[in-house]
Amino acid sequence: MSASSNPIPPLHLYSVPTDHQAAPESPPKRERPRTAWSADQLMAAHFPEPKWAVPGILAEGVNLLAGPPKVGKSWLSLGLGLAVAAGGHAFDSVPVQGGPVLYLALEDTPRRLQTRMGKILGGQPAPPRLTLVTECPPFPQGGTEAIAQWLDRNPTARMVVIDVFAKMRGQAPQGVSAYDADYVSVSYAKRLADHYGIAIVLVHHVRKAASDDFLTEVSGTNGIAGAADATLVLKRARGQADGILHVTGRDVNETEYALQFQEASGAWHLLDGPASDHTIGDTRSTILRHVRSNPGAKPKDIAEALPHVDVDSVRRTCSRMAADGQLTKDASGRYYYDTETRTQSTRKLSQLSDCPATPTGQHERPGQTEFGVSGLSDLPSATDQKEARQ
Repeated sequence: MSASSNPIPPLHLYSVPTDHQAAPESPPKRERPRTAWSADQLMAAHFPEPKWAVPGILAEGVNLLAGPPKVGKSWLSLGLGLAVAAGGHAFDSVPVQGGPVLYLALEDTPRRLQTRMGKILGGQPAPPRLTLVTECPPFPQGGTEAIAQWLDRNPTARMVVIDVFAKMRGQAPQGVSAYDADYVSVSYAKRLADHYGIAIVLVHHVRKAASDDFLTEVSGTNGIAGAADATLVLKRARGQADGILHVTGRDVNETEYALQFQEASGAWHLLDGPASDHTIGDTRSTILRHVRSNPGAKPKDIAEALPHVDVDSVRRTCSRMAADGQLTKDASGRYYYDTETRTQSTRKLSQLSDCPATPTGQHERPGQTEFGVSGLSDLPSATDQKEARQ
């Protein structure tokens, strides 16, 4: 290819201008937040509600998004970035407030990003408030300052996505434990998220070995999940769902959501109802929905409502479901949905809209770590770390 063929230029965070608005003459002044109270003062203090990038799922702070290779984490995170930047609907269901989004696609090329965005957008215009970057130095070598400069130029930013976290963490300091090294690597993003009141998503991997506790599947030590404000693990599922998004964190309720990947559009869609409805066979799923709507139903009643399943099959299936804890049965042979033991999986889609309204602009951050704007440049540089080790 000749020099005159206009190749796609490499993107870099330092070179990205603000196309949609003029940069402010000076960064907004941020007061040093308070970090100590007496007990009565703390109880009397007013703290703003956390801002949500995706209500009920992604709050301000560090959000660790982990999953196995090729499960669709990058498609999911890019789709979220497009939705938040445009002010549309995340997962094609959850309304989000629009604002600037920074997406660090550190394992992609501009051409691949263009192809994926074109597929997700499906002919819709690309949001100018989404900044895509394919190169950025690691946090300890200037990445923190680079992201901070972008956030200063975009004071109404809603979200930063780092895909993948391994590209930004940098070399582990010598002489520290693996746990401490993992904790420190997330702390760079944590300080940015707390200072700017923004959601930062770190795309990460999970271990090969599966576990009943999805938190223990996050690759690395417990220091990574421990330093994050929320952990989201995307796992493959059986049944009607293509994936289950397990969510837990300090400002989000622990729950799980069934997702379906649309191959034609490259988008993840949130399926309605409890995740359990979509991770079991069709017959069980249909019975669950019927019993939930008609508590106390008997197998004969269920079979009459489900003409494609005979009463004997319904009776056997209900019995197995009761044995598996998916239904409860009383002495008269009536079945009920076991809401007492399945609270975590019964969150409905409508509950996502019960999250606090997201305020616009910047607000006082009285509960943050003591950390001023100048503190971003006070993080140890590569030279300082080298001198400290000597």
